Amino acid sequence: MKNKLHTEALYLPLDPDILQEQRTYQELMYEFNHTRPSETEKRAGLLSQMFADIGDGCCIEAPFFANWGGHHVHLGRNVYANFNLTLVDDTHIYIGDNTLLGPNVVLATAGHPLLPELRAKGYQFNAPIRIGKNCWLGAGVMVMPGVTIGDNTVIGAGSIVTRDIPAGVLAVGNPCHVLREIGEHERQYYFHDSTFPA
Repeated sequence: MKNKLHTEALYLPLDPDILQEQRTYQELMYEFNHTRPSETEKRAGLLSQMFADIGDGCCIEAPFFANWGGHHVHLGRNVYANFNLTLVDDTHIYIGDNTLLGPNVVLATAGHPLLPELRAKGYQFNAPIRIGKNCWLGAGVMVMPGVTIGDNTVIGAGSIVTRDIPAGVLAVGNPCHVLREIGEHERQYYFHDSTFPA
């Protein structure tokens, strides 16, 4: 069963071998979530054990939650995740350099078949998530299995991303859709009608 985690094939996630390995990383996550804010070195050490890759300058605020404790998550440099990040990391999640994740963001790689008989037997499948460099996912964004988000893109707070989003755009809504390209407007205004200081 464990060989099927990263293939998008149906498998049974309650397989004993899967659960045994998963528990190892969940124990580390529990320890991370119970550290003090001042224990920066301990937190960094735990994150390096938990995550598949974690670049320099990354900051994950506690608490955060992950099915595999981040074991299938690949972070570039200077990734920041605010409180209550939830990673359904049953397969790989890739997040590029300098990307910001607001509070209560959910990145979910796991899905279940629509056919009731298969769900009743406990079957699941996983599809990877890829988030580019220098992106910003606002508070409460949810990203569904198999989605890719391009570099320099902003996803508005509360959006539910069910399909790929290209690079360099502002995308919002449920389902999330492209509102506009990021460009001239953003060179003049940084927030609503607030202009940059002269």
